[in-house]
Amino acid sequence: MEMALAIVVAAVAAIVAVNAIAPRVRVAAPLLLVVLGVGVSLLPGVPHLEVEPEIILLGVIPPLLYSAAVSLPAMEFRRDFASISGLSVVLVLLSSVLMGLFFWVVLPEIGLPLAIALGAVVSPTDAVAVQIIKKLGVSPRVVTVLEGESMLNDATALVLVRTAVAAAGAGMTFGEALWDFSSAVVLAVVIGLVAGEANIRLRRAVPGAASSTALSFVAPWAAAVPAEALGASGLVAAVVAGLVTGVRAPRFLRPEDRISERANWKTAELILEGAVFLVLGLELIGLVEDVIETHGSLWFAAGLGLAALALALAIRAGYIAPLVMVARRRVERAQARHDQAKERAEGAGDRLDTRALAKVNRRLEVHSADVRYLENRPLRWREGTVLVWAGMRGAITLAAAQTLPADTPLRSTLVLIAFVVAAGSLLGQGVSLPWVAKAVGVAGESEHDERERQALRDLLLAEATTVLDAPDLARPKGGAYDPEVIAAVRRAVVHASDEESEGEDLGDQFLELRLAVIAAQRSRLLATRAVGTYGSHALGAALRVLDADQISTQLRRDEPDEGD
Repeated sequence: MEMALAIVVAAVAAIVAVNAIAPRVRVAAPLLLVVLGVGVSLLPGVPHLEVEPEIILLGVIPPLLYSAAVSLPAMEFRRDFASISGLSVVLVLLSSVLMGLFFWVVLPEIGLPLAIALGAVVSPTDAVAVQIIKKLGVSPRVVTVLEGESMLNDATALVLVRTAVAAAGAGMTFGEALWDFSSAVVLAVVIGLVAGEANIRLRRAVPGAASSTALSFVAPWAAAVPAEALGASGLVAAVVAGLVTGVRAPRFLRPEDRISERANWKTAELILEGAVFLVLGLELIGLVEDVIETHGSLWFAAGLGLAALALALAIRAGYIAPLVMVARRRVERAQARHDQAKERAEGAGDRLDTRALAKVNRRLEVHSADVRYLENRPLRWREGTVLVWAGMRGAITLAAAQTLPADTPLRSTLVLIAFVVAAGSLLGQGVSLPWVAKAVGVAGESEHDERERQALRDLLLAEATTVLDAPDLARPKGGAYDPEVIAAVRRAVVHASDEESEGEDLGDQFLELRLAVIAAQRSRLLATRAVGTYGSHALGAALRVLDADQISTQLRRDEPDEGD
């Protein structure tokens, strides 16, 4: 027991240390973790490590996918759902089949189903590219597309891996395999919706951020385990539960719950992703020995891995090129539909009652915001180039490879091919992606974001002014606010530095009114989010500022109670 705990402590310390060192040496942290794992495995007395596939499939991947889904910008996800779903489903299926045919030709002994399974293993992209391009100021639309793709294509690929492996073992027909794939996805979506809603309701009911965060930690498995038990995809269920949580959290969870969740899940992601690469490094020597024993050298598997990476990039480029061409025409079609809807609404305005007219006007606002988004965030050949080159493989590819059953023919070779694809992708594309983004001229395009942030600051200030200027402004329990309190809150909204000193002098009325203003500002932001006037990144930043202000104000309000 003591030895196991020591290993866990050493592994976590190593993951943290490597992630701290990686930016300084300009090498991707996953590659350093693999190298570290290999180095440890070469030490005398260290046995070859083998991890059960189920540990990776149900223990590691669901929380990673859930966490990515929670943080996905919901509005942009809806607007680019066609592009994201195409990259996440159509491209994965296409890549899996085409690369499966390639693997079947060069490794005929594994059979077509397992060849397609290997194609699915190396098809999903990794979110590591998102972290790189965010620092470059690339268009948030490109970031959202890559985030959505890296999240959903993981689930698609892993469901396909499972179906292909089952087909290889049971000899399924194409129709049976298609039914297995489709039913696994549909049932998982239903379970994920239920689990996500239950997650929000339970966390809203329990007191304290610690309890809420604890429930969020079990949410991925609360969705995945029942789905797997019913023959559905636990991974898809975890993704859907995360999407539901991400959409509903700003409205139904407390600020401290959201802040605690973000911080703790970043820690969980760091450890889980790092563990995948570290474990692969520990397993690598055993894989290499098995491959050498089978083929006589490593060059065969390494060559296949590099060829597969080149083929994957070629397929991706061939798919994204027409996607970019369609995106250009999509703006014109969206504008035309908006103009037609506006004309119909104006023509029917006299025949509609107030409530119906409000709904029509709201839909027009949403359509108008969608059009502005497409105009301000175009997908041109430059963005398409970044989308192609940012399609890196990483942790999910390695984790998916390790889910192949132990009795899979040439399993060590297949896992090593996946490792070469992931390592080559992270090293080649990861190192050169900043250069590619700057070369095509998409780096540093963040001026629109800053304008949105300033517009949101102005919106919040206007909402606070509306509350403070209201003629019927009164305290919740009756009575009027002291004019000095109203003036102090007004100054605190404009100059946050004034709040602390003035609040201490003016007492409970100040804190009470400050919280009321924050609540009104949050309601306004959530209403704006529903329309989609501003981007999710700018809205998220504004909501986080309000969360911090609310928590600070509540602590100052409750502090006297704690001292009594």
